[in-house]
Amino acid sequence: MMRHDLAHVVLTTEGSGTCESAGGRRMLDRRAVLRRGVFGAAGLLWGTRMAWGFAPHLEPAADGTRGKAKAVIQIWLWGGPSHNDTFDPKPDAGYDYCGPLDKPIATNVDGIRIGQLLPELAKMADKYSVIRSMAHGVNAHETASYLVQTGRMPGDRYVYPCVGAVVSYFQGQQARAESQASESLIPPYIVLTEPQGRFSEASFLGPRYKPFATGGDPARTPFAVEGIVSTAVSTERQKSRRELLQRLDTFRKAMQDEPNIAEFIQAEETAYDLILGDSGKAFEPAEEPDDVRERYGRNTFGQSCLVARRLVERGVRYITINYKGWDTHKQHFQIMQRKLPELDRGLSALLSDLSDRGLLDSTIVWCCGEFGRTPKVLWEPPWSGGRNHWGRAFSVLVAGGGFRAGQVVGSTDAKGEEPKDKPVHPTDLIAAMYQLLGIDPTASLRHPSGDMVRLTPEPEDGKPLCGHLREIL
Repeated sequence: MMRHDLAHVVLTTEGSGTCESAGGRRMLDRRAVLRRGVFGAAGLLWGTRMAWGFAPHLEPAADGTRGKAKAVIQIWLWGGPSHNDTFDPKPDAGYDYCGPLDKPIATNVDGIRIGQLLPELAKMADKYSVIRSMAHGVNAHETASYLVQTGRMPGDRYVYPCVGAVVSYFQGQQARAESQASESLIPPYIVLTEPQGRFSEASFLGPRYKPFATGGDPARTPFAVEGIVSTAVSTERQKSRRELLQRLDTFRKAMQDEPNIAEFIQAEETAYDLILGDSGKAFEPAEEPDDVRERYGRNTFGQSCLVARRLVERGVRYITINYKGWDTHKQHFQIMQRKLPELDRGLSALLSDLSDRGLLDSTIVWCCGEFGRTPKVLWEPPWSGGRNHWGRAFSVLVAGGGFRAGQVVGSTDAKGEEPKDKPVHPTDLIAAMYQLLGIDPTASLRHPSGDMVRLTPEPEDGKPLCGHLREIL
């Protein structure tokens, strides 16, 4: 439902007069098409709005306490980035492990060095922390993605919801209350720009908690968000069509005091606000000054970071930037020469901008992929300088929302192959984020089967959740 092109439903109304089809059935006249189009879109948006509400049969068993964080921006490096080339460099391991990226750079925090192609992030290590000892041991994309996003191993009797769906479920209602005056239609969980496609994000919570995937490319003007922006119809033409509809629609004027009709009228107004009003503008980076857009980088990732900041400002609870292209089995170093500067520029601008606007303290930013990549470079054919999947050790950057900055959690061995100390599992990080968001990680959701299902697994062997992350909480 969220993926319908609502702008198209509302505004594609060409045609004139009433006519007979070849089969003898009467076709709709222009007025009827206009009315049905707008009420169809209003109905879709009204239904979508209801779908973004909260299911009465799924009540969280949390204590309702609120944490410091209000929102999350997840930068998902789809495919798995190399930890050796980003946040856990190993220059002493030699050329077979570093290739040409053997000159890590110092950051503005004593003792922390990161990859040489991340100079802007090096200037602001006091705004984030790095977990270098993340590990789960899984090398398959789908399984590892599910594990990092849910904290659960596949194969249990249930399929669990990812962090974004859980945050939308617990926090979205509060966001609705806070934005009630503006009647914002922006959904609480958004993916820029493509669905991740590796797992079912909402699982048993149901489709109402799936993310709204924007489609389009924010580096283009306009950013053609599916269902909101139509590149085929100008804003002026959309407004003139709306005015025409209002002039023609005597039925609505006559029945506007009827409760059901009043609800449809309100749905129509909010539909148009999303398409033509301030809510829809939240997705448009072109609303920003040119120097701000340049600072983020005029590419899909950089402008996605800018849109994410704009969405956080408008109360969106969870945004995932799905940054593809990190599955570098071949030509790894050639690809890194392009990808790492993009990541460096966009992520550093995002952290700086959030900080300058007073939003970083209340916004968690976490950046990682589903795993790392083989520390040893595969020089032989067919890889010819590639890195394969590596779930035994990888790095995660975390910032804001209550995480302490300027810290390094854990370490790996001399080649980056295994955690040396303080191994961190994805469950630990997810539990830490829930705590910062005021969500009890031991809370339960009621499964449609009637079972109560914990948000995070029971700790094994009495080990506390996120025990090794206490130093950054």
